[in-house]
Amino acid sequence: MSNVNRGFITKAVLATATGLLLSVGVMAQSTPAPAKAAQSTSSATTEKGERWLHVRVICTTGKGDTVRVNVPLELAEKVLPAVNHDRLHNGKVRIDSSDINDVDLRALVDAIRTAKDGEYVTVQGNDNDVRVAKEGNHLIIHVVDKGASKKSQVEVKVPMKVIEALLSAGKDELDLVAALHALGAQGDVELVSVKDSENTVKVWLDSKNVAD
Repeated sequence: MSNVNRGFITKAVLATATGLLLSVGVMAQSTPAPAKAAQSTSSATTEKGERWLHVRVICTTGKGDTVRVNVPLELAEKVLPAVNHDRLHNGKVRIDSSDINDVDLRALVDAIRTAKDGEYVTVQGNDNDVRVAKEGNHLIIHVVDKGASKKSQVEVKVPMKVIEALLSAGKDELDLVAALHALGAQGDVELVSVKDSENTVKVWLDSKNVAD
């Protein structure tokens, strides 16, 4: 596989992870209530049907701080359109076409959606190891960055319905609100896992209003 394709896959992974992290990060800054819930050490299950998006960041350097953010999806859907920051406007994130090397993401996703489950891409290189697969209507992307300065592993598991909703906006936009709405119809799932020499990040969805 060419370096261009490797770079595209890596950027696609980071874009997916960033979109998910950005949505809950904005909620953490804009709404103090979920942060208070995150400070609880107990675990509680919410009313049937209510879905919560959780982010946990553990710093493995310095003081070893831990950050927990718990956001109800319904709240995120309502608040995100009101936040305008950098590339985020009206619940959508603008992407630079140069970041995706002129690849038609919608055509690519449609092809994957209609394809059978399987492992589509496996790359073992000097800089990165990449695996892209489809398992049970989920897109699985695993990237190991072997960079000498900060080795990292990124694992993304996203339901195809959520990816389709994310790409339902304009050509150069990602619709976070539509993706969150589609996410609400899913079962419990771990969406993003990132590990490097400095931090461990986990993003997941369930019906609990506090993080374990």
